[in-house]
Amino acid sequence: MTVRPVRLRFKCEALHGNLLPLVRICMVYDCLYPHTVGGAERWFRQLAVHLHQEGHDVTYVTMPQWDETEPPELAGIRVVAVGPRSGLYSNGRRRVAPPLLFGLGVFRHLAVHGSRYEVVHTVSFPYFPLLAAGLLRRIKRYRIVVDWVEVWTREYWHEYLGVLGGAGHWIQRRCIRLRQDAFCFSELNERRLRAAGVHGPVTMLRGLYEGELPVREVLPAEPVVVSAGRHIPEKQVTAIVPAFMRAREEVPDLRCAIYGDGPDRAEVLCQITSYRLEGIAEAPGFVPQEQVEHALRKALCLVLPSRREGHGLIVVEAIAEGTPVVVVRGPDNAAVEFVEEGVNGFVADSASPGDLAAAIVRVHQAGQALRESTRAWFERNRDVLSSENSLAAVSAVYAR
Repeated sequence: MTVRPVRLRFKCEALHGNLLPLVRICMVYDCLYPHTVGGAERWFRQLAVHLHQEGHDVTYVTMPQWDETEPPELAGIRVVAVGPRSGLYSNGRRRVAPPLLFGLGVFRHLAVHGSRYEVVHTVSFPYFPLLAAGLLRRIKRYRIVVDWVEVWTREYWHEYLGVLGGAGHWIQRRCIRLRQDAFCFSELNERRLRAAGVHGPVTMLRGLYEGELPVREVLPAEPVVVSAGRHIPEKQVTAIVPAFMRAREEVPDLRCAIYGDGPDRAEVLCQITSYRLEGIAEAPGFVPQEQVEHALRKALCLVLPSRREGHGLIVVEAIAEGTPVVVVRGPDNAAVEFVEEGVNGFVADSASPGDLAAAIVRVHQAGQALRESTRAWFERNRDVLSSENSLAAVSAVYAR
């Protein structure tokens, strides 16, 4: 039997008294922040930078989502684009062709360069790149690390893909059964991952919040309801304006700002026009992150009517500012795990105008006391919610 020699470099720092092994890592995700925007995209870029800063050799394999004249800048990290430049979404849902092409591109890359990597670290969705890495794992002799942002139920697969839902669920199950080190970001998806028989250890990463505890005092609320995220069916953004109108019956000076973009934004704009809310409600599209943070700081509340969230980073960002949140109860919504009723916000039973409006009015009635309570909740949980805590957990897995 031939034993492959182990070649490890070490960083001259200690983790629990031991030297950290430096690893050659291939990070695989068809999205790259800020060329595509989302919580998972922000996390994966931050993780790549963190691993590089620790001394690891990092290559980021992705799809080209940028203009050729303005290539992405990740200092010290090789960015390798595989597959054609192509839109990832159609009508708010992932297209099938781009993930297939990306999976083929990842397979070709690993077939040629896989032996130089000791770890392939990938986001689970859209699965084809993970399958490609799994096919070559034994030949190229690398370990697989997977970020499981979500684990979908069979029912949701059929809702998402119709007659192809069974195939999607089967592919997800095959990915779960690959030998791997798994990370997940909510109790909901950790339970689903373990129940599906994941082949390897699972580490929970609760913290994706990049900021520090704001030293400024909690600001008094302005009468503005804020929402931020993709305008896709799962986010249920079209429920916001009707609920806002119902809440204005109790809070007449209430205003609304709905940030983000997607196929449902056209309907949101039509709602604003049909209700004659120009100057009272706005949907400006995607804006810089700093503008969203500024709006959250002064908002009465964040409203996130999404029925499907793998984590809910925007919820934590609002709570950090002392801004209460309103989310919607649902079997696929992990964001509710951050909400303690009457302490940092409220969980509406549904996205109906009546249920959402009632939660918004309750926030208004609770006043500044709820804002102080919201910030206090964040202070008690800041270590768990911090991305530094999650990055340290990832480093500990690599150190193994």
